[in-house]
Amino acid sequence: MKRFIVGLFLMASWQISAQDLYMPRNIKKAYENGTRDLSGAPGKNYWQNKGVYNVEVKVDAGTKIVSGKETIVYTNNSPNDLNELAIRFVNNLHKPQSPRSGFVSKDFLSSGLHIKSFIVNGEKYNINSDDWGTVEKVKLNSVLKSKTKAEVKIEWEYPLSVQSGREGQIDPETFYVAYSFPRISVYDDYNGWDMLPHSDRQEFYNDFNDYSFAISAPKNYVVWATGHFLNPEAVLQNQFLTRYKSSLKSDKIIHVATEAEMRSGKVTKANKWNVWKFKANNITDFCFALSNHYVWDASSVQLKTKRASVQAAYKAGTKDFEKYTEWMRYNLDWFSKNWPGVEYPYNVMTAIQGYADMEYPMMINDSSIPDNFQDARLTADHEIAHTYFPFYMGINETRYAFMDEGWATTLEYLIGIDENGETAAKDFYKNFRVKKWINDPSAEQDQPIISMSTQVSGAGYGNNSYVKASLSYLALKDYLGDDLFKKALHHYMNNWNGKHPVPWDYFNSMNTGSGKNLNWFFNNWFYTNNYIDLKVGKVTQLNDLLTVGVDNVGGFAIPFDAVLNYEDGTVEKLHFSPAVWEKDQKQTNLTIPIKKKVKSVQLDGDLFMDYTPNDNSKTL
Repeated sequence: MKRFIVGLFLMASWQISAQDLYMPRNIKKAYENGTRDLSGAPGKNYWQNKGVYNVEVKVDAGTKIVSGKETIVYTNNSPNDLNELAIRFVNNLHKPQSPRSGFVSKDFLSSGLHIKSFIVNGEKYNINSDDWGTVEKVKLNSVLKSKTKAEVKIEWEYPLSVQSGREGQIDPETFYVAYSFPRISVYDDYNGWDMLPHSDRQEFYNDFNDYSFAISAPKNYVVWATGHFLNPEAVLQNQFLTRYKSSLKSDKIIHVATEAEMRSGKVTKANKWNVWKFKANNITDFCFALSNHYVWDASSVQLKTKRASVQAAYKAGTKDFEKYTEWMRYNLDWFSKNWPGVEYPYNVMTAIQGYADMEYPMMINDSSIPDNFQDARLTADHEIAHTYFPFYMGINETRYAFMDEGWATTLEYLIGIDENGETAAKDFYKNFRVKKWINDPSAEQDQPIISMSTQVSGAGYGNNSYVKASLSYLALKDYLGDDLFKKALHHYMNNWNGKHPVPWDYFNSMNTGSGKNLNWFFNNWFYTNNYIDLKVGKVTQLNDLLTVGVDNVGGFAIPFDAVLNYEDGTVEKLHFSPAVWEKDQKQTNLTIPIKKKVKSVQLDGDLFMDYTPNDNSKTL
């Protein structure tokens, strides 16, 4: 009973101190309303809305038009009556008048979405979508009451852009069809309708919906998609159906179809149009790709509770993509067993050769890097790591990209140690991730990580989202140790799997999961203009004790090594975790027992590269 009382006291102290971290007024209100809790868990009044989507979509390979009709059964689980629906269509980014972060070519531009029909609960609406942006509100004729459902039916079409990025025409006969249907935007407990316009910089925020797709593809086109492939017997010829089904149970790499077989017209059923059916529940998005000449490889990997399919579709002769199926078998298994140590949650992962280096639920769209297999493989690792952040956790990437990109960067580094060795993994991380940030002293580089992603741009966006966020996670891992860090991380992930966490849910979950008040650390890393810059201060050696003063000029609470070079030529390396900065984040004194004369002292942050390394050493 005494331990229980102490636990309650500690919890209460976290809840009080959690308020020491700045919290926006809308987020604070969500905590006051009980939809979120200072323990880090969803509050007793937490809710989120949901759509059940039944979509029929057709891709015309000649006209490059995607057309479809969908029925959405939308449940308003919120405590509020809704007078309007916000409809989001990301691909309106291609319209000439849409705001973007930089220059685009004419091949990127298109006319955007054309809504042919819009019906709510059997009532037709007169919709003119010509002037729609990426998100628009439709005023409802009848209020959608709290805890009730609405049936929304939409018919629509849009052209695939010639230039392929996250979606569009990879080549004239290969298409990546993503963000391809109008959807109901998120209505949440801290902002209401998510009305942030989409740009080519920000990423995504969607509800956890159920999707059933019937995709009409031309004869000889194979379709790869999110979710369970429901009807392979209806669309594949027997020889290729047998290969595909074999891959679902095999550890071997099976070549389901070669380029020659695809071009022969014998892979799919000999219908003018084949309808490919897929289903995925409780997922934040759905996408698909199709081609009439891409090579199709497949295999599978046995995880703890299931066997997951891995597939790759690519242009014949692409050397790195010939390895992708093997790589994916490995990383699904590694992520499941090691970091984050949560079993890959889906039944399939498919890689498509394109141009985006982009993640989607159960799919990735990667560019080829044939001359650097390490880089190519880490690209696949990074995009597949996004399975957990933002898809397993429904993260608002648009506002808080560091909540997923920072984790994917960290997981990419951790699996890279196993794939390439620690030295190569560290070199890649430092050269590709850290060096440009730490060597650039411009103001935009030192904006607080907690800054909304929509309010930072260029390198400032990238370094906040990827580099500094990843370093914060690695610093916390060093501070807590692997076991406690993983325990706290799993606590956070269990709290918010299938839900919508915000940064304060992460902070509070890690506090509770670790049993420590980490707010000093979170304040240091997320709320400041800090950077990395240590300096050796006063060093004294008195008998068998060495005292080293360390000034934290940059301010970040980082781990580092003190390297002692002795006069006899020997070297000793001592590691110090971020715990040395807990009481004073500007200065610390290292007290080190020694048995012989020290010649010099050097501070080495390793991954935590120093802005002014010249003052990191001192000769005695």
